[in-house]
Amino acid sequence: MSSEFTLNAATRSDLGKGASRRLRRLENKVLGIVFGGTKEPTPITVAMNEIVKLAESEAFFTSLVNLSIDGKSEQVVVKDMQRHPAKETIMHIDLMRISATTKITIHVPLHFINEDICAGVKGAGGTIAHALNDIEVSCLPKDLPEFIEVDMGPINVGENLHISNLTLPEGVESVALTHGEDHDLLVSAVNAPRGGSDEDEEETGTESEAPDEGSEAAE
Repeated sequence: MSSEFTLNAATRSDLGKGASRRLRRLENKVLGIVFGGTKEPTPITVAMNEIVKLAESEAFFTSLVNLSIDGKSEQVVVKDMQRHPAKETIMHIDLMRISATTKITIHVPLHFINEDICAGVKGAGGTIAHALNDIEVSCLPKDLPEFIEVDMGPINVGENLHISNLTLPEGVESVALTHGEDHDLLVSAVNAPRGGSDEDEEETGTESEAPDEGSEAAE
């Protein structure tokens, strides 16, 4: 089960643009929304320094979060977080209420392991290329993984890993694969090194020299 975080928030009643600018600039707040469940969506504000500290942890985005709004606590997960396109400051956060008996869909990061001992890299000089950094999964909150490991150790040159090749924790399923085999996306591959080997170059050189030798013999 993923670790839990705590986030303090306050409800926001003034929803105008002027109020939003004031909250961001003068009070150093991050605006947000809490939605889902049987309750109405609730606009909130959280302290910038608090959310920045939590966002430093990758696990924050795939964990159960204890959200305290005006002193009342409920469990949520982070569904989205928007940053300023130039300054990278956090502008807005979307939080979804969860129920212990209802499955949630969420993007979980992929952790690639054993790349330093990958068969295709060490044995054939190949290079590893990642097509995905995360996948969308569906599971109950109690089964939510912080990340999914992808073992690159046994992968040889020319071999690919797709979502169906991943080992998902019990109770966790890929959302993409529920749509059919044609959604079995590429995750990672080991590509052959560019150019030929030294032996190939030697053979090529020998063949290119043969006509010259023949020409000299004819002369």
